[in-house]
Amino acid sequence: MKNKCFKKMLSDSKRVVIKVGTSTLTYSNGGVNISRIEKLVRVISDLKNQGREVVLVSSGAIGVGMSKLKLAEKPKSLRKKQAVAAVGQCGLMHIYDNFFLEYGHVVGQILLTRDIVENETGKNNVINTFEALLEMDIIPVVNENDSVAVDEIESDIHRVFGDNDTLSAIVAKLVKADLLIILSDIDGFYDCDPRINGDSKLIPIINEITPDMEMCAGGVGTARGTGGMVTKLMAAKIATFAGINMVIANGNNPNIVYDIIEGKFIGSLFVRRK
Repeated sequence: MKNKCFKKMLSDSKRVVIKVGTSTLTYSNGGVNISRIEKLVRVISDLKNQGREVVLVSSGAIGVGMSKLKLAEKPKSLRKKQAVAAVGQCGLMHIYDNFFLEYGHVVGQILLTRDIVENETGKNNVINTFEALLEMDIIPVVNENDSVAVDEIESDIHRVFGDNDTLSAIVAKLVKADLLIILSDIDGFYDCDPRINGDSKLIPIINEITPDMEMCAGGVGTARGTGGMVTKLMAAKIATFAGINMVIANGNNPNIVYDIIEGKFIGSLFVRRK
């Protein structure tokens, strides 16, 4: 009975936020993974055709910028990182725009900074923009404005608030989504780091985020956890306390989104709080 309840809960999701990371959008050599992006666009377009509303939170501006500028490594200085992000965001939206048009859908870009969503007037303006886009059947594509916001790109160690995992949860809360799907380079949440411990076990359903789970994720601010599972737990806290279900799953094959929507036990489901 419980499994049927979860299945219906996921399949009934009308408004869905999907977050995709740089590792999903690019190859290990830094090149843009056009094939995977096209598959992701096809899946999202199909969800739209089913009558669902979809918001895409996409990382990848710096990665696409590096590829476009043929840079072998990420620039060291902040101002050059911001310049690369500016070039990359343009390229990223060009790719999304072209692919979505092929499937008959229109996208609109929203670039957010932390101060905007923390300001009441700014937050209301952002909510109104999201609602207007969704009412007009437009797919919002969201990213942090890396060319002016430095929380994420300034430091490779402490990025707890400035990461797109947290941003996707904030967006899901702003638009009052039913479901947040975080597509990552890992299959879900494990009881310990699977890259270190071969005996680690995937936890399919999580009803409560405990201190032990946070320790498993590496703890806030540690080099191992930051930008990885700890930010996803933070996102899960924001989403579930806002009444939104959240799933972490491997984004190597974007078709996995279908399995999640159908209520199959793929990845890890963080159950919304009542």
